[in-house]
Order: sequence, then structure tokens, then C-alpha cells
Amino acid sequence: MKILKLKLPILALALLSSGCASIGKGITEAILEKQEEEDTRICEIKGEKFSGIKPQLEASGRKMKLLMVHGVGNHLPGYSTQFMEKLAKELDLTVTSSNVKNIRLTDAKDPARPLGNLRINRYLNADRTQEMQFYELTWSEISAKDKEVLSYDNSGEQSFRRAEVNDLLKKFSNDTGPDPIIYLGEKREDILSAFAQSFCWMIHGDWNSLPDDVQQSCSTKNVTPFYNDSYAFVSHSLGSRITIDGLQHIASKLSSGDTASYYTALTNVLKNKEVPIYMMSNQLPMLQLGRSLPEVANQAQAYCKSDGAKYSERILGRTSVIAFSDPNDLLSYAIPHDFVNKYLDSRLCINVTNININVARVYDAFGLGKLANPMDAHIGYDTDERVVAMIAKGIANDKTAPIVNERCRWIETID
Repeated sequence: MKILKLKLPILALALLSSGCASIGKGITEAILEKQEEEDTRICEIKGEKFSGIKPQLEASGRKMKLLMVHGVGNHLPGYSTQFMEKLAKELDLTVTSSNVKNIRLTDAKDPARPLGNLRINRYLNADRTQEMQFYELTWSEISAKDKEVLSYDNSGEQSFRRAEVNDLLKKFSNDTGPDPIIYLGEKREDILSAFAQSFCWMIHGDWNSLPDDVQQSCSTKNVTPFYNDSYAFVSHSLGSRITIDGLQHIASKLSSGDTASYYTALTNVLKNKEVPIYMMSNQLPMLQLGRSLPEVANQAQAYCKSDGAKYSERILGRTSVIAFSDPNDLLSYAIPHDFVNKYLDSRLCINVTNININVARVYDAFGLGKLANPMDAHIGYDTDERVVAMIAKGIANDKTAPIVNERCRWIETID
């Protein structure tokens, strides 16, 4: 009888705790669902206003040419499709070419050396008066061979010893961690050549003049730049460093007396243009560590002001850097105010707008603090509706998307 009396409270406690667990689970789910619905993620823009791509599309007789440069990790051609389609939708570009053009890039001096892949899509509006050509550079095959030295660590010989989640994280680390190191080595020139080749094809001509399904270098002797077209870049993580270095590489070629038609054509195209670079998960400050300063720095007044002593020697009329950074992205950094003058080439005439934005959701961990998935915070930029809308239509203008006006706060900076 005593045993029975003892068992009854234990059974009751078990039932109660089971019920509490179910109730607790329900409360947890309800709280998370409420946080999902509220979506209080921050979006703060600090800097000058910018117009996005839309006004360039609407300019009569002008094509918008956009080059995307990926960051660390292995990528396959077509990696940008989701972002590209979201951008086309935001820009009301409802017509696309039936074929996608593909160029397997090679070195102009060594045609047998592969330099990655360039994939080109064409989008137009319904009445064919607006056109965007979207160029997607895939350079990761250049670093793939070097990363094979770590392939043993991804094999069953090592991976079965790890916990499942840790194994996934280790494989991610092995895929992404080596790229910045490889870029600082001998493969840097190949990656920059891939960028230069992509840019060369961008200014080469119109859609019909672009080759398709070929392995070919862009000839520096027959570049026919379309001076009226508009140009922009979208980059992610290491891709931002590649884009800046690629432009600085062009500047260094010119200063060294390289008058090849490619560099001359680029200068003629860009000298009077404003070219924006939309940087996702910006890493310029971290990737500057250990690097030498550019040959021309801290001379913005001389190169970028119309009355400057070296105004005619500028490479770009203006480079607008729009830097998107999620504070919960462990690999992303805002660009400090003195970074441009000290560490970036003055001939690019760079102006920075920092965008502090949560692309990953932030959750309240029940009194233990707030948390966000750092992986989502690193890779979520190109699918975030606010990011896409700002690239498409900018901030603080009459075309700015409603979601940006409603969800983002702009803080203007002045001299």
C-alpha cells in the first residue's frame, strides 16, 4: 500500500511535467511566431542618398550593365539566379532572352589558362524601352585546385570523428577559409585577370555582339566601348576586395605607362561616369590587414574636384560604395570614415554609404539574451527584399520602394 501511495504522486508529477512540457513548447512556438510576425529587424542608412539602378534604366538609349562578383567558397555558374530574378522583378523587367550567353574566360596572354566563367542574362521591360544586362563572374575554379590540399579533412577518415553539426561547420570552413589566403598568393593575378576580362566583355558592345558558348579572351585590340551605357557592380565578401583591387589594377596599369587599347578604352568610358558598387557582407577593413597602401592615396581633393590639380588623371568620375553589413555577420564590417582616404586609390573618387541591416532574424532567447544565426547573417543579403529594393531604387528619392520607406531609416551626412 505504501508503495502504491508513493507511485501515485510520481505518476502525477510525470503527467504534470509532461503537460508542462507541451505547454512550454506551445508557448515557445507562439513567442517565436510572434517575433516572426513583428519583424523588427533594423535597417539604418548613413551617408548620402543614392538612386539605385532604376533611373539608369529609364534614361533614353541607355543600357544598364551589372557585374556580380561572388565571395569565398565554391560557386557554380548560375549562383546569382535568385538575386537576379528578384532584382528584375523589382525593376519591372518582365521580358528576358530565351538563351543565356556563356563565356569561359581565358588569359589573353595564355589562352590555355582558364580564368573562370562569365554568364550573361538579358532583361527588358514590357515595351522593350529599358534593358539590363546581368553579368555573373564565377572565379572560384581558380582557387579550387589549391583547396584540394584540405580535401582529406572532408573524407570519412576524419569527418566521422566529429559531431554532425561540427562536421558541417568544418566542411564550410574548409571551403571558405582558404580563399582569402589563396587570394593573397600567386592566384591573385589570375583572379584579377578574370575580373578585368569580365569588365572588358561588359564594355565590349551590345547583346548581339557578345559571343556564346565559347572559350575566349576579350581582345584588347578590338574593344568598342558603348559610352552611353551605365555600369554597376554587386559583390559579396571577398568579391568586394576583388572589385576594388580590379579597379585599382586598371589605375596602376595606366600609371605604369601601359597604353593598351583596353585600358585606354576603360579610362575613356569611366572618367565621366558614376559607377556604384553594392557590397554585401563588406569585408574591406579586414582584408586590408597586412596589405601595402595604394600608390595614390589621400589625394581625393587633387583628383576628384573639378578644380583639382590632377582632375584629368582620375579613373572614375565617382565610385559610390554602398556597403551592406549585418552586425550579426561575424565576417562583415562597416567602412570607417577615414578608411577611403588612407587605404583606397584616390583616382577612383570613392564615396561611401554604410547600411546597417539585419538580414538574419534576431530572437529573444527567453531572458538569456538575443541571438541571430551568424550563417544567415553572412549569406542572406541577396535574398533580403530591402537590400534588393535599395539596389533597384535607392533611398530618399521619388522612386524609393515602399518597403524601404517603411522599414528603413536614413541618416544623411554632410561635409
